[in-house]
Amino acid sequence: MKFRYLLLSAFLLLQSVSLVFASVREVPLDELQPTRSQRQSTLIILKVIDEYHYKKHQLNDEMSKAILDRYLTVLDPNKNFFMQGDYDRFAVVSDRLDDDLKEARLDSAFNIFRVYRQRVDERIDLALKLLEVDYDFTINESYQFDREKSPWATDKRDLDELWRKKVKSDILSLKLKDKPLDEIRSTLEKRYAGIQRRTRQMDSDDVFQIFINSYTLSLEPHTSYMSPRVSENFDISMRLSLEGIGAVLKNENEYTVVQRTVVGGPAALSGQVNPGDRIIGVAQDAQGEMEDVVGWRLQDVVDLIRGAKGTTVRLQLLPEDEGSTGRSKLVTLVRNEIKLEDQAAKKYIIEGLGGMGSTKIGVIDLPAFYRDFQGFSKGDENSTSTTRDVRRLLKELEAEGVDGVIIDLRQNGGGSLVEATELTGLFIPSGPVVQVKNASGNLDIERDPDPAQVYGGPLAVLVDRHSASASEIFAGAIQDYHRGIIIGEPTFGKGTVQTLVDLGRFVRYGDKNLGRLRLTMAQFFRINGGSTQFKGVVPDIIYPSAVQSDEQGERSLENALPWAQIRAVQYQSQGLGVLEPYLQKHQQRVKNDPGFTYLTQVETLLKEVREQHSVSLLEKDRVVEWDLREKRRKAEKNHFLTAIGLAPEPDESDEKTNRTDPVSDKDDPVARIMLNEAAHILADYIGGQSRAAMVN
Repeated sequence: MKFRYLLLSAFLLLQSVSLVFASVREVPLDELQPTRSQRQSTLIILKVIDEYHYKKHQLNDEMSKAILDRYLTVLDPNKNFFMQGDYDRFAVVSDRLDDDLKEARLDSAFNIFRVYRQRVDERIDLALKLLEVDYDFTINESYQFDREKSPWATDKRDLDELWRKKVKSDILSLKLKDKPLDEIRSTLEKRYAGIQRRTRQMDSDDVFQIFINSYTLSLEPHTSYMSPRVSENFDISMRLSLEGIGAVLKNENEYTVVQRTVVGGPAALSGQVNPGDRIIGVAQDAQGEMEDVVGWRLQDVVDLIRGAKGTTVRLQLLPEDEGSTGRSKLVTLVRNEIKLEDQAAKKYIIEGLGGMGSTKIGVIDLPAFYRDFQGFSKGDENSTSTTRDVRRLLKELEAEGVDGVIIDLRQNGGGSLVEATELTGLFIPSGPVVQVKNASGNLDIERDPDPAQVYGGPLAVLVDRHSASASEIFAGAIQDYHRGIIIGEPTFGKGTVQTLVDLGRFVRYGDKNLGRLRLTMAQFFRINGGSTQFKGVVPDIIYPSAVQSDEQGERSLENALPWAQIRAVQYQSQGLGVLEPYLQKHQQRVKNDPGFTYLTQVETLLKEVREQHSVSLLEKDRVVEWDLREKRRKAEKNHFLTAIGLAPEPDESDEKTNRTDPVSDKDDPVARIMLNEAAHILADYIGGQSRAAMVN
């Protein structure tokens, strides 16, 4: 049977352990008990994973320890609540959770959660008292805000000191934003009390979902359980028209973080919301009160941001390059419906760049691999399709006399496997595109269904670290066929296939509403036998701004499946030729290029911010740190802008941070750095091929 999987979008990632839909009432401790349905779900989940999960594993004592550690990490990721004594007490069950799961005994997990809730109550009670202290910000001390890899606090006294510094740091952060002390205390009181309230609202289903996902995510990062309530909310979200700001969000510790923006949505069009930004406040309309959302559950923040088309939402953002304690900015967005046509493939032409001569390069910007499956099932010849759109754009570009084409897959997180396969077929005569191997070891080969080659001219594919899944299938196939030059950064490395399994289908009688399991059940392999998993697709010409970091892509996810290789299939290479001359020209051109110099400087700054785990509690030092970072960032950006003949950025102002006018990547000078160089590389290649043809 053919694998025709729709690759689930990053939206499904919101259904991970970080997303908990708690009840709206405080749940008494004696109600936090496992239910019969949860025990039934446990047995079914274990059976489904054992039979159908791609990764074969042993549920043994070693995995039991991993499950416990992950469970405690999910509950207390920054080690702010549990102490070493708690961990030692929990360690008694570390070698028996595997047996408990096999027999659907969930009491240990619930016992641990009840201790967690008690510790939250204790810490928040202390934090509220610490808010009344008058702190001296001339004392030279520091606060370690990232304690993920630190040991547990040794005792209550040690934890009290940690919270004293945490509260002092929180007060200082708001003080440096010119907030009066009364407002600071009110804001933090609501923040801390909100953590306590939301913890008390978590019910039995929430506890079960967190614990069972501590097991599933100990296998690999894309298998997770959705409780009945989460499943219902997911269905509602999928049925509703996509109205809002167009951003996929995730939860990291206390923060709601922008994972990516949706092409055509208000967030992306504003040019002010970027992946990695933290949302620390949300306000409605132009004058609505700003709600501090640090410490909120992800779904609560999503609900606050969502709204009717045409209404206004204001976001207080902490940019990624500011770290956890830097300066925030205000962004105003008008909610809008995100239309499919806004995400559709678009074309334009690059010409007149220095060094390109009269070469005309056509660009097809492809934000996603989209397909109207319902329309296709009904035989609608006008159904929306990536391949249909790109076929039309290719013909238009050829009619306009372009010399070569770039397919821009930057920020493309994937989509339909069918479209990735058929799109590849536009550029090759015929042949295999990708191999799919399931948990049983059965191999299916997806092939180009159309023997016609729509475009046979010079081709380049531009990718970045966010190009994932279906993008990697397409780029990998083009590279294997030597059909085009792959340019840019190593891709994300998402090479596995997930499906949703309704647990109720395994129950004959009784309650069948048991939730769903998102299951990894297959892996992609290129036609050369290598996987797109983990390593991604490595470009033929890698940009100097590319960073192979454990903080990015599939490599940043715990328990990610490793790269693997199987036997290659037979295919006919197209003969791209030797690329070394064009690589050398590229390296010479970007050596002192202001654009790539700027991108490298941005990466350096981000790396410094990511590696910072503590912050000074000395007010003057914190101010100096903020000012130096801001001056450095502005100087680097303005040096780039003036080097390319543009005016430097104005000083920060409400007009700038509140902008609602659309910003197009086509006109964004930073977004054009990578694209313009790709055009230069392809123009070099076209020139080289022309000279070779003249010699022959």
